[in-house]
Amino acid sequence: MKKFKIRKGDNVRVVAGAQKGSEGKVVKIISETGRVIVEGINLVKKHTKPSAQSPQGGIVEKESSIDISNLSILTADGNITRIGYRIEDDKKVRYSKKSNEVL
Repeated sequence: MKKFKIRKGDNVRVVAGAQKGSEGKVVKIISETGRVIVEGINLVKKHTKPSAQSPQGGIVEKESSIDISNLSILTADGNITRIGYRIEDDKKVRYSKKSNEVL
């Protein structure tokens, strides 16, 4: 299992690929493949059969995963930044290397 500096719930911006420039919140991290599902980004249409959950079936739009290397974390003021770690009060915290604020 790989460790990533981006976590579930972080606000991120896509910095490469077809979705470049769009922003969203991390919903899920798939650590085995190094991919992330971001809210409202990389939407795909999935054809579903009628089932108990959706008796109608049809075409459903859902988020697909995007590679974690194409994402950059956002600070509180909306700028992209890299993440560092430091010890504060005997706790390891993540901080923005650009603005030096704790995330």
